[in-house]
Amino acid sequence: MKLYYHATGHGHPLVILHGLFGSGDNFYTLSKFFGEKFKVYAVDQRNHGRSPHSDVFNYKVMAEDLYNLLVHEGISSIHLLGHSMGGKTAMRFAFDYPDMVDKLIIVDIGPKEYLPQHNKIFEALFSLRLSDYKTRGELDAVLAESIPDYAVRQLLLKNVTRDDSSAFRWKIDVKSIHRNYDNVNAALASERPFNKPVLFIKGEKSSYILEQDIAGIQNVFPQAKFVTVAGVGHWVHAEAPKTFAELVMEFLI
Repeated sequence: MKLYYHATGHGHPLVILHGLFGSGDNFYTLSKFFGEKFKVYAVDQRNHGRSPHSDVFNYKVMAEDLYNLLVHEGISSIHLLGHSMGGKTAMRFAFDYPDMVDKLIIVDIGPKEYLPQHNKIFEALFSLRLSDYKTRGELDAVLAESIPDYAVRQLLLKNVTRDDSSAFRWKIDVKSIHRNYDNVNAALASERPFNKPVLFIKGEKSSYILEQDIAGIQNVFPQAKFVTVAGVGHWVHAEAPKTFAELVMEFLI
């Protein structure tokens, strides 16, 4: 599977992986900033953005997707940054292809199993008949009935585009993602630790990484460092972009 990506800047490769329902476009502004020091590849993972869709959707194949992309581009080593689902893909890639990762940045996710947290979102998406609506404002108004968080709605609406007849359609493969949702929440396991520098960036208001998770994370990432960004939740890079960018650059340079 050939993934879509947007590349910018010059220097050592920095690959960015988005979270569930996201795309590389979520990091558009940050990619330009990081591009002052690195060649940034903002990737759309399978079933997201402009990348191909597949009924197979798990971290092993998503790590393989990234490996194939790097081989195709002639890239042998990278810095790797992943948020949420993308963070788990990044961890899986580091376990499977450790020689290709120089430094790893994981944003507000751990390798543990998570309970389902997106069922209301799936219900809202499946209830929408996109062809019934003419404007994004109409779609937003309908989503607001079940998803009060404006930022979450805007993230979801980035996945809506128009077909050749100007009717709305999904860019993401909602059905495949939903069928494989247990795989998204599944724990990661590795027979050997990833023994290179790793930075975990956590939102203070988020519960994705808890104090009791630290020891387990350090078992598989012995060089892990942890930073908490005050006053923000799960979308650290969107809620505190300046602080986030500074933390990333300080770690990588």
